[in-house]
Amino acid sequence: MGVLGRNLTGDMRLLNGTAPACLLPETVAGAASGDLVRVDIEIAGGRIASIAPAAGTPADGAASIDLDGGMILPTLVDMHTHLDKGHIWPRKSNPDGTFASALQAVGEDRMANWSAEDVRARMEFALKCAYVHGTGVLRTHIDSLPPQDEITWPVFKELRDAWKGRIDLQGSCLFGIDRLDLDDGFLERIAERVDDAGGILGSVTYMVPRLDEHLDAMFRLAADKGLDLDFHVDETADPAARTLHHIAKAAIRNRFEGKIVCGHCCSIARQDPVEVDETLDLVAEAGIGVVSLPMCNMYLQDRHTARTPRWRGVTLVHEMVERGIPVAVASDNTRDPFYAYGDLDLIEVYAQATRILHFDHPIADWIRTVSTSAADMLRSDAGRLAVGAAADMILFRARNWSELLSRPQGPRDVLRQGKTVTEELPDYRMLDGLMQGREAAE
Repeated sequence: MGVLGRNLTGDMRLLNGTAPACLLPETVAGAASGDLVRVDIEIAGGRIASIAPAAGTPADGAASIDLDGGMILPTLVDMHTHLDKGHIWPRKSNPDGTFASALQAVGEDRMANWSAEDVRARMEFALKCAYVHGTGVLRTHIDSLPPQDEITWPVFKELRDAWKGRIDLQGSCLFGIDRLDLDDGFLERIAERVDDAGGILGSVTYMVPRLDEHLDAMFRLAADKGLDLDFHVDETADPAARTLHHIAKAAIRNRFEGKIVCGHCCSIARQDPVEVDETLDLVAEAGIGVVSLPMCNMYLQDRHTARTPRWRGVTLVHEMVERGIPVAVASDNTRDPFYAYGDLDLIEVYAQATRILHFDHPIADWIRTVSTSAADMLRSDAGRLAVGAAADMILFRARNWSELLSRPQGPRDVLRQGKTVTEELPDYRMLDGLMQGREAAE
């Protein structure tokens, strides 16, 4: 059962709701930035017609619903996922939960099973989950080494078009930057494919001997084609992993004007304070945005058999915010060897991030990490409550952060263009035919 007890299908006034001031127009939020504000929102023609401080009583003759203080959020922004890997756990689990085993397991499954039909079915399943939970924008990284790029990118384009108007789907290519040591023509070929698909150029960066040369090539090619960049960076506990530092210097050296996102950035949390300060100053100067993946990184990092992990595996988001560096959090992997769990529910992600990364005391405007900050990194105007915008919202019974984050699985209604989403979460049994008869509990 949702919050409203009925489905919205037309014009409506939502009264006495509670919304984060940081996601509201300044005329409504006033001086309450970082706090929750009681508001009335009018929906007309599938769009937000007005937002005003709560008046307490409905206008004469107006169709209205009293939310009784229930929270209102915009549909949210999941800026780092891996839809092509998703939901393979039942047929290819991680034998020991380590990063190395995850790489091997995914590689084996890709070689054996990633046909267009398999990838399409799993990506479609994932999008259905995200849609029902209330995600409006989603970026997926796409494994792009040949011959998989010829299979997955056309599927991505089909799904992006099919889901237009429901989820704004973006794609970023993914390959290890050391691939450029082996194939001089690979970067140009994959950039052409990305450009054709309207995607983002990206890679996994390592401390390889020709790192700076390869980064310069990627920055130049991205600038030539007008592509943004999205890197997987330093996903390790090794303090000697410093590719974030190199990426920032490459961005400055190449005077890159596009958007740059760096995901993970775990190792900087293991480096000495002088090195941290130097790197973060460069990241701020370069205009790089950082996305932390707290659930996946806690699952993988510092994992050793019969030993309790000693660190959280996440990056320095508080220090980054102090320097004005945009930060976000996202789902990352879902039910695959890199992360055995997850459902592309950004309310779960934000609740876990609050615990893991201390997004409280004060809670302030950290909700931006799954809304406006993430949207800005993806060149989207989503993730905010604005007059004239589509009435894409999530309504909760919870009235404040404590209630919402204590019970993130609690009642919610998702509205798209002012209409209640009536679809239900897809049953995992829908994927049974792809699992080759292996037991789901394996």
